[in-house]
Amino acid sequence: MPVSHMILIALAGMGAGAINALVGSGTLITFPTLVALGYPPVTSTMSNAIGLVAGGVSGTWGYRAELAGQWDRLRWQIPASLIGAALGAFLLLHLPEKVFITIVPVLLVLALMLVVVGPRIQAYARKRAEQAGRSAEHVSPRRMAALVFGTFAVGVYGGYFTAAQGILLIGVMGALLPEDIQRMNAAKNLLSLLVNIVAAIGYTVVAFDRVSWAAAGLIALGSLVGGWLGARYGRRLSPNALRAVIVVVGLIGLYRLVNL
Repeated sequence: MPVSHMILIALAGMGAGAINALVGSGTLITFPTLVALGYPPVTSTMSNAIGLVAGGVSGTWGYRAELAGQWDRLRWQIPASLIGAALGAFLLLHLPEKVFITIVPVLLVLALMLVVVGPRIQAYARKRAEQAGRSAEHVSPRRMAALVFGTFAVGVYGGYFTAAQGILLIGVMGALLPEDIQRMNAAKNLLSLLVNIVAAIGYTVVAFDRVSWAAAGLIALGSLVGGWLGARYGRRLSPNALRAVIVVVGLIGLYRLVNL
């Protein structure tokens, strides 16, 4: 691998780790980067998911204080994420690659749209939290069932294609929970990390030889640092600037995908 490619992948991993800790959708940095460098789409997805586990760990650790008091709810969401991720990873590994190549551009467009409307989703979530004026400890059975199902659906999506699952999770939780946006972001980081871990284990066991371990290692190194930086300093950055970078790189990856 050329040194220039190694630097580019590591930097993409750092950016993705930081963005995942703050907003979600960091895959839209690393996935198009790998595709643009010539890696097959399925290899890019698997290598990316494995590499971003490290960034998920550092980002979740950075938000550990905001996780306090959420475990009564998370004990239901965590199994939903794990089962959904396993199903999503199974679909990725067993569907023909040409199906994946056909579906990914659609998923990428959807993810980019979610990035663009992300501020509105978060504003809506914040408004609901402010109007409720209380924690999410008391959730009706109907809301809890909807939350668990939504978490499962996002887990399936995340296990198949990780991009923007964080924004999807914040959207689901914001629509159903009277919770502070930063606490939802902490829960999002944890659940996204679990999805990536399940997917990474599945890819490693079933498709070890299809993973680019060099790329995964570089993404892991970069995302570990990026996740820590995102959790520590992310609130000082302009979310609009981050989203602009994601959209530009995502469009480059989309162009590369449709011209495979």
